[in-house]
Amino acid sequence: MKILVTGASGFIGSFLVEKGVGLGYSVWAGMRRNSSRRYLADSRINFIELNLENPDELRSQLLQFAGEYGRWDYVIHAAGATKCVDTKDFMRVNFDGTKNLVDALLELDMCPRQFIYLSSLSVMGPAREEQPYMPIADSDAAEPNTAYGKSKLMAEAYIRSIEDFPYVIMRPTGVYGPRERDYFQMAVSIKNHIDFSVGYSPQVITFIYVKDLVKAVYLAIEKGVTRRSYFVSEPRGYDSRAFSDYIQREMGVRNVLHIKAPLWFLRAISLCAEQLSSFSGKPSTLNSDKYNIMKQRNWLCDTSVIEKELGFTADYNLERGTAETIKWYKENKWL
Repeated sequence: MKILVTGASGFIGSFLVEKGVGLGYSVWAGMRRNSSRRYLADSRINFIELNLENPDELRSQLLQFAGEYGRWDYVIHAAGATKCVDTKDFMRVNFDGTKNLVDALLELDMCPRQFIYLSSLSVMGPAREEQPYMPIADSDAAEPNTAYGKSKLMAEAYIRSIEDFPYVIMRPTGVYGPRERDYFQMAVSIKNHIDFSVGYSPQVITFIYVKDLVKAVYLAIEKGVTRRSYFVSEPRGYDSRAFSDYIQREMGVRNVLHIKAPLWFLRAISLCAEQLSSFSGKPSTLNSDKYNIMKQRNWLCDTSVIEKELGFTADYNLERGTAETIKWYKENKWL
């Protein structure tokens, strides 16, 4: 059984490749020419260069593969952008890139048994924000308030619109774990004895450890489901201090200053960071999209469907996942 994993050099993609190889699949790591292979050292991994931004070149690359190997049985589309200098790039990478890949697979008669698309809980936007917070349900209207969420939702809509296309959409909440760099910044901040949070009204945050997200993807392959979408999360939520408290404990840092700032302050900082990013040409962790994400108060989501249909349960709660993550950061000299 052959599997293509796009975005294979990325945080989630590298774990998807690793798991597929471990399960005995013939795994092809789809990536750009200049992408790092740091976490793709297993000799059993096959590599293919894919230019998702250029439809003609992409078709040529896929056609060459088809001539030698046929088609992939499964495609896991993990390539995408989570932060950009120009918000228009979200649409170019997340929507156009997905559309180009799907169109090329169909045109070349290379449609797989399943096309698993890694979307995001952000497609739902702020929902059920009234207290007491209730889990966001699949039946709720998707109204994203970020450029990232809108680009992911448009990609979802496109693959849903294709008759009989065997999609599976995964909508993970905040994904953390070894090799991840955005949540890592919290660990750096706590190492420097500062923890920063925003908003005075209660916030409930949800998480999924990267290995649990990967587990959900391969359960979907095992069960053979198609034309389904799933929220992927731990079933429980955490208050805004939980993650930083676990990090602080695992790092053995004392005397951390916990700063809770008003939303207007985060908004101002985000706009400044966004302006600096446009000048430097490098994407910033803080931006308008990130502001909208951080101000959202309710990130609970209904996981009953994925539990019932795929038999999925998270192996890692936040405490266990944080311990393993911090251990990896230390062993790999990130901390």
